[in-house]
Amino acid sequence: MLYTKERILLLIAVGEFSVGILGNAFIALINFMNWVKNRKIASIDLILTSLAISRICLLYVILLDCSILVLYPDVYATGKQMRIIDFFWTLTNHLSVWFATCLSIFYFFKIANFFHPLFLWMKWRIDRVVLKTLLGCLAFSVFISLPVTKNLNDDFRHCVKAKWRRNLTLKCRIKKTTYASTKIYLNLVTLFPFFVSLISFLLLILSLWRHTRQMQLNASGHRDPSSEAHVGAMKAVISFLLLFIIYYLAFLIATSSYFMPETELAVIFGELIALIYPSGHSFILILGNNKLRQAFLRVVTQ
Repeated sequence: MLYTKERILLLIAVGEFSVGILGNAFIALINFMNWVKNRKIASIDLILTSLAISRICLLYVILLDCSILVLYPDVYATGKQMRIIDFFWTLTNHLSVWFATCLSIFYFFKIANFFHPLFLWMKWRIDRVVLKTLLGCLAFSVFISLPVTKNLNDDFRHCVKAKWRRNLTLKCRIKKTTYASTKIYLNLVTLFPFFVSLISFLLLILSLWRHTRQMQLNASGHRDPSSEAHVGAMKAVISFLLLFIIYYLAFLIATSSYFMPETELAVIFGELIALIYPSGHSFILILGNNKLRQAFLRVVTQ
């Protein structure tokens, strides 16, 4: 029988999962319908759709992990099942972060105004390389996730059953610590695209500052389309950065189960926080995109 705290936390996780699925499925569905209708898809819509699909998968993995921990703790302690879940968590985590970074870079090249030859060359080619970049992110994410499946058939349960044997318990603890360290190191790779998004955000600020200064020199108004585009892109990027920081801290909390005993509630709580990232950012993207916002308002008002 589930404890009251665990039952409440699991219900909250289901609620967050449902909200995230609705938001990301809405993005994917609207863009897919426009793709079928127009027989082509814009680069920004392709990135948003890929990001939404990756986050739907991430939401399923996090909820599955949380549910197994609460409902089937013995299965959660099994090395093979744990590694399979962690493989898909690492894969979808990398895909989500890399696709969000692609979105940040796309905003930067499409909206920012710089006159450096390299920037202008990339600005001209950005639409042509979007699909290749997304496929490259997919391939890299699969490659970086494979080490999680090393020693797939190793089972942690025999350590739990033999706690009275001091040497075996110590061996189990070391093995789980090594495995957890590998998982953390692999997910530390996501800090690289995070910093790329941060640089894109800072460059957007610089571009907006230069544009505003130029408008002031020309004695023009400040609420021009370019300024509004800058602000909208910056909101999307900064929301991703802030939510990712919260998500990453939650991931570290969830991974603490490998190092300390009796941390189920801490792991579930960490996963509840982690669910905010793929769920909340989807609605920020909807409100920041004119086409998605108008479609969302039509659905809400009907």
